[in-house]
Amino acid sequence: MATRPLEMGPAGLHTARAIERVRLALGLTQHQLAARCTAMGRPMTNTALSRTERAHRRCDIDDLVLIAAALGVPPADLLPTGARLTHPRHSAADACGGAREALLG
Repeated sequence: MATRPLEMGPAGLHTARAIERVRLALGLTQHQLAARCTAMGRPMTNTALSRTERAHRRCDIDDLVLIAAALGVPPADLLPTGARLTHPRHSAADACGGAREALLG
């Protein structure tokens, strides 16, 4: 049975836009950034990077760390902070409470 892809959440959308914004600010093409990533040891195609920036492909943690390094920024610079992370279906208090419960048991 085929699985349905998960909807991209607000953190993923923010990160996709941030990657593109930083890349453009540095004057890099998608091809150049993909080549940098490949040269750093994680093969990445121009198509994969394009799909990531358009939020058609999820950016896993390994890709995020490598893309950030290739852009010369800390990975945290590509992630949302504070209120930007809250999903419309969940409040920040719910997210914090759930995380606190998971950590404290």
